Amino acid sequence: MTGLFITIEGPDGAGKSGLIKRLVPAIQSMINHPLVVTREPGGSVIAEEIRKLILDPKHLTMDARTEALLYAASRRQHVVEKILPALSRGEVVLCDRFVDSSIAYQGQARGIGMEKVMAINEFAIEGLKPDITLYLDVDVEVGLKRIKDKKSKRTQDRLELEAVTFHEEVSKAYHLLIEKDPSRFRIIDASLDQDSVFQNALDALITVIEEYDSHNSN
Repeated sequence: MTGLFITIEGPDGAGKSGLIKRLVPAIQSMINHPLVVTREPGGSVIAEEIRKLILDPKHLTMDARTEALLYAASRRQHVVEKILPALSRGEVVLCDRFVDSSIAYQGQARGIGMEKVMAINEFAIEGLKPDITLYLDVDVEVGLKRIKDKKSKRTQDRLELEAVTFHEEVSKAYHLLIEKDPSRFRIIDASLDQDSVFQNALDALITVIEEYDSHNSN
């Protein structure tokens, strides 16, 4: 059996977490195999410990390349411990962020270089690539405003605290990635109301899920 690897990407404040919560029961109702829901950085015990280190607002002096390497290390553990085993069992994996995030945040926004960060991560993932990626597209200012509006509910992480120019570079990088690999990405207008975003995201997944289910039910 061959699993299905779905990733959700987008700038801060795009609404990934809320969308994933709504997608989970919808996807489960469409498939006859288990659904594994996970996230990056994190997704496994060791990877979650690295996540705490990376996103802690206290670590403002963290070097950009150190940050990139930590993300890759977390990803490697996540891939071998959770993602690959699930895919080998023929399961569906729904992941909040993957390599695209590192290329956008560390490669472009941190100025390391998109190709250099991809090379670091290629060592970690050994060719693993999502079957489909939903990109939640939202204006940087809108996304950051959403984060500030939720400020009283949680503490902003280290990357969310970055300047507007940083987040603009993140958005720019994502669009460059989409241009390079248009067949994998589905752009979802995340400025719409939540119901519309959910329906558009689900519509984008239906065909690939049906193909997966058909292939694995034989």
